[in-house]
This record gives sequence, C-alpha cells and structure tokens, in this order.
Amino acid sequence: MTNNFLPVCKEDLAQRGIKQLDFVYVCGDAYVDHPSFGAAIICRILELHGYKVGIIPQPDLKDPLCMEQLGIPRLAYLVSSGNMDSMVNHYYVSKKRREKDSYSPGGVMGKRPDYAVKTYCNFIRQRQKDIPIVIGGIEASLRRMAHYDYWSDSLKPSLLLDSKADLISYGMGEKCLVEIADALNSGLAIKDITFIKGTVFATKDASMAEDARMLPSFAELKKDKNQYAKSFLIQKQNNDPFHGEKLAEAYEDVFVIQNPPQPPLSVTEMDDVYRLPFQNTYHPMYEKDGGIPAIEEVKFSIVSNRGCFGSCNFCALAFHQGRIVQVRSHESIINEARRMTKEKDFKGYIHDVGGPTANFRHPACKKQLCYGACKERECLVPSPCKNMDSSHVDYLKLLRKLRELPGIKKVFIRSGIRFDYLLADKNKEFFNELVQHHISGQLKVAPEHVSNRVLEKMGKPEHKVYVEFKKQYERINKKFDKNQFLVPYYMSSHPGCDLNDAVELALYIKETGVMPRQVQDYYPTPSTLSTVMYYTERDPYTMEKIYVAKNPHEKAMQRALMQYKNPANKKLVIEALKKAGREDLIGYGKECLIRPDEPFVRKKEKTTSKQGFGSAKPKKKKTIRNVRPKKK
Repeated sequence: MTNNFLPVCKEDLAQRGIKQLDFVYVCGDAYVDHPSFGAAIICRILELHGYKVGIIPQPDLKDPLCMEQLGIPRLAYLVSSGNMDSMVNHYYVSKKRREKDSYSPGGVMGKRPDYAVKTYCNFIRQRQKDIPIVIGGIEASLRRMAHYDYWSDSLKPSLLLDSKADLISYGMGEKCLVEIADALNSGLAIKDITFIKGTVFATKDASMAEDARMLPSFAELKKDKNQYAKSFLIQKQNNDPFHGEKLAEAYEDVFVIQNPPQPPLSVTEMDDVYRLPFQNTYHPMYEKDGGIPAIEEVKFSIVSNRGCFGSCNFCALAFHQGRIVQVRSHESIINEARRMTKEKDFKGYIHDVGGPTANFRHPACKKQLCYGACKERECLVPSPCKNMDSSHVDYLKLLRKLRELPGIKKVFIRSGIRFDYLLADKNKEFFNELVQHHISGQLKVAPEHVSNRVLEKMGKPEHKVYVEFKKQYERINKKFDKNQFLVPYYMSSHPGCDLNDAVELALYIKETGVMPRQVQDYYPTPSTLSTVMYYTERDPYTMEKIYVAKNPHEKAMQRALMQYKNPANKKLVIEALKKAGREDLIGYGKECLIRPDEPFVRKKEKTTSKQGFGSAKPKKKKTIRNVRPKKK
C-alpha cells in the first residue's frame, strides 16, 4: 500500500487527513524509502519527531507549480540533489554526458538539472520569497564554503549564497535537522537560527564573526590560488566535533559562517535511525518505468558503520561524514538480516556488511570519542599510528552471527577493505575467515598506484604494504584450497602523477599479469584535498609545487598505459612511452610493453626474365609476414 510511503501527491495528503505539511523535501533522486538514501532518513527522522513531511522527487521544472504540488509547507522547504552531487551524476571525468542515471526511473538520464540544489532553490524563490529553505545532502555539504568547481573550471562561492537558501545542514544531518525543525516550530525566525552545530548561515552582521576563525576572503581566494590551499587545510583540520572551531568566510557585503560539526551518533542513536519504518524499496509509482536501478546494489546489503579514518585525499567521505567511525549494534544489524530473509526475492545471500570502509567497526582509537581526531596526524598514513586499535574482533563476531542465521547461505563483503588496516591487526583470525567465508570469487581492493610519491599525494600507504597484503592473501587462499582473485583498482592522472609514474604502474601490471578491467581517471570533485592540489598545483601541507596532468590528451595516455594490451590503446601507449623517454619498452622482447606500430613488411623477391621466345619461369614468391629486427 502506498500509504506506508511518505506523501508524494495531494491524494496522499487527503488519505492521511493532512491539510498542510510541516516540511516539503525536494530531491534530485527518485523516491526510494531505504536507509541507504539520505532523503528517506531525514524525512523519516522528522516524522518520528512528530512532523508531517512530504517529498517531491525529481520535480518537473517545466511546470511553474511543480514545487507547490504538495502545498506550501508550514515550516520550510528542504532541498537536496540526492545521493550524489548532480554534476558527478551527470558527467564523466571527460565532461561527456553519462548515458544512465541509476537514481532515476528506468535509469533514464535527464530527470534532474545540473547544479540541482541551486536550480531547485532558485525555482522555489521565484514564487516563494519568504519561505525558509534549508539545503543539505552531499552536494550542499561539500559546497558549503567557497570551492573549486571542475565542470566550470572556476572558484565558486558558498552554495548558500548561490542558491539563495537560508541555511545549510552539512554532514549526515539527523540531529541537525531535528534541532532546526524544533527551532522553527517554536516560532524562531530562520535568520535567527545561527547557533546549531552542523549548520552554515550567512549574515551581514560583522559581530557574528568575531568569535570565529577567519578564513581568507572570497576576493583573496580568487586572487591567489595559494590562499585557497591554506583555507581548505584550515577547514579540514576543523572538521571535528570535539575541537573544530567556528569558521567565517567574508564576501563583499556578507559573512558565511560555519558552526562546528554535530557530535557523532552513539550506537543507540545509530540503531534508532535504522529501525525507522522504511519500506526498503522504491515507491510503487515507478513500477511502470522499470523501477529504480540503484536499489539493486543496496536492497540486500547492510550498512554497519559510517565515518572513515582512512582519509584518502581524493575521497570526500571524511569531509562529509567525519573521521570518527560510528556503528550500529549487532542486534540492530541481525534484526535487519532477519527481515531480509522474509523478502520474497531474497536468495539467501547478503551482498555486503560494511560502509565507507567495511572493516572499520570502531573509532581508530579510544581518545577520539573524548578529544576528537588528531589535527596534525592521520590514523593510517604514512604508517599506522601507534595508538590505533586495529582489532577486527567485533567485526568477526558480527559476521559469525550473521552466517549462523536461518535462511542465510552466504555473507559477502563487497564494500572496500582497507588492507593496511587489516595488516596492522597481528591476529590473522579475521583475515583467515574473510578468505574462507566472505569472498565471492574475487576481492576488490584499491591500492590505487605503485609509485610511492603518487601514493603519498593520494594519502595511501606505500606500495610495499599492498605487496605484503597480496602475498598473505595468496598464502591464505592456498591454505584453504581456494582459487580466489584480487581485483585491484588503480587511478590515473592523480595530482603528482606524471607519465613516468604511469609507466611504472604499467610495468607492475605487466609483472603481475592482472590487467585492470576498469580504470579510473582522477575526478576532481568538490571539497577533497586532491581537488585542491588539482586546482592550485600545490601540496596544501607543504605548499610545494606539484605536477598536475590537466591536458585531456596526456590524461588519455596515462589511462591507456594502464590497459596497454587493449589494441585500441596502442597508438596512445607508444606515444606515451616515447614522450616518457622509454622507447626501450617498445619492441619484441619479454621486457617490452608493446610492439612497434608498424605495418606488415613484405620481402621483395628478384625475378629472372629473358625477353622473347623461351623466357624462364619466375621463381615462386615467398612472403614473410611481420619481419622482426635482429636482436643486437
């Protein structure tokens, strides 16, 4: 019955006897009522606290009344692009349009606009000048302050200003939105809500910024890229609920002020979120279009944690969810698994039990829950911190309990395993059982590169750590008579990576004989340290100049080297090797990556021909194909 879903039309409101909603949530994704979708979590948590919430998924902007199809909300509009930044959702790193949108009915592309949050808010403002607008989700969270926008190749101001919204809720938002709702419900004007953690607001009152740490102004950022590198590093170091400072960024006539982050959810609070009355599928109105493809990845997967202390520089998850890992209880997760076994299309396989990093089941160290994550030290790189708790005991106990449930045939782990964290655990019990029970023929891992200087810019461990992991993985597979493979993910063109580094990676791929099926060209997305490096061409920590491949042709060469065996890449690979001064790798020897790009050679034959009567027959020609040069 559709009345178990949130209201999406006026007929739903009439069925429930609702005359006016408290909040209308406008979302760039189709409506999927599942805890892997941020819109569903926020709407359900507000509903739990007594607020009436409806959702307008993927509004048709050709209709001037599309934002009023559920009436005008009593308290505020909530606006999100959905589970992804709308520009990442729409475009490949080449800036070519994607063909499929997994968050839209039938996977059809074009159901949301570019820069969705800004576009939706501006559309609302055209008709509703005074209604409060609160923006959130990944797009708003990662664009909360001035940021580099790859698609326009420009520095953009805080999305709060561009969108004409009143407030940003950054991070995961459960606590934040309830506090905002309660403040609005008490009669407080939206302009006076300046005190809630996890929010960003704008003000013309300079006194509001007096107790904040001042970031470089937007004018300074536009004038000097180095100031942007310094500004982002300050933001990164203050993205912690325990010691994070209030930050302020000045514009011509306004200050954008970021309050410190919300504290992490406790185990009980995490359990409360995941026991909300989700329908765990997409709204029935999408059946006629073939459903929503994104549900297939998560329908029989379980989120066990959030937050990440891995701190890969190209990943924005730590900036969005924080570095302090938050977890659900075993009981909560087991109850969800039991519910799955009752689904009519459940085949006995749980596809994943994890999160941003599957094997993070507790904070990196005990002090994080009292003092926060270290400002000047990462937990895992360049080497694991001596205070880090690398135990996998809790995760292993959880997996064992899930394996024993009636109706469960297999429990897989498909979200990322942080292999350096796994190696840091001297007890190999989890590693053994991972290989024995939780791999479906292949384990996906992300070493990302082999050049240590590139790995350092990525925030990844040295290559020798992956080599050791691979060695232990193969040994354990042999021990249990398993024939399971590693599927490594590699990245090309990351800041700091030049053609010589790409050649080094290609040679390692040749040495191991594992040709990547898919390769990732580095994608500069908002609010990552790697994006700052890409834009400024400097390392924010040292301010040293670094090499950045920005030319599309060079990026194509780096990418081609990773799949040098693909005939379609041959010309690019040869060009890359010549440009890198590695023509020694073009040839026929075992050490070579590729054969020369030359046509077949036919050896010319001399014929004897006597003029006139009784001429001799020509000798039969011998054709030698692909003559190889003699080895020196």
